[in-house]
Amino acid sequence: LPQLSPHLPPRLTKQTWQLLYCSERDGCSLRTLYQRGGRPESPALLLVRDTELQAFGAFSTNSIRYSEGFYGTGETFLFSFSPELKVFRWTGRNNFFLKGDMDLLMIGAGSGRFGLWLDGALQHGGSLPCETFDNETLSARDLFRVRSLELWGL
Repeated sequence: LPQLSPHLPPRLTKQTWQLLYCSERDGCSLRTLYQRGGRPESPALLLVRDTELQAFGAFSTNSIRYSEGFYGTGETFLFSFSPELKVFRWTGRNNFFLKGDMDLLMIGAGSGRFGLWLDGALQHGGSLPCETFDNETLSARDLFRVRSLELWGL
């Protein structure tokens, strides 16, 4: 969180973040992550560590939740620590920020690719460059296995 703080909207840098969901504590379920995701208009910070010990994730000014369509704002971004922090901000090319159904959480999209996606069991995911963020692949490989996942909110 301290490394990401300078990249957050200024109104959020002095806030106290709370751990809302932790896969090691709460199990591995996208449904549980949605249930613990906080108030709808509360910001969210999703942190993923894969089995190759790469760390990456996403920030959103909205909670991560079930949705019929894409939602979010241009303050949403993806990031990776590989090995130094890289932040990938909204390009303005589309508004495909977040979409969550019971089988898949998608963050960033375009041309059939997702900047970051996680399956319903929060065991597998993937990352490819996408139009929303013009990001690099966040993990060492396009497809990865999740080792741990945390969701922080206000």
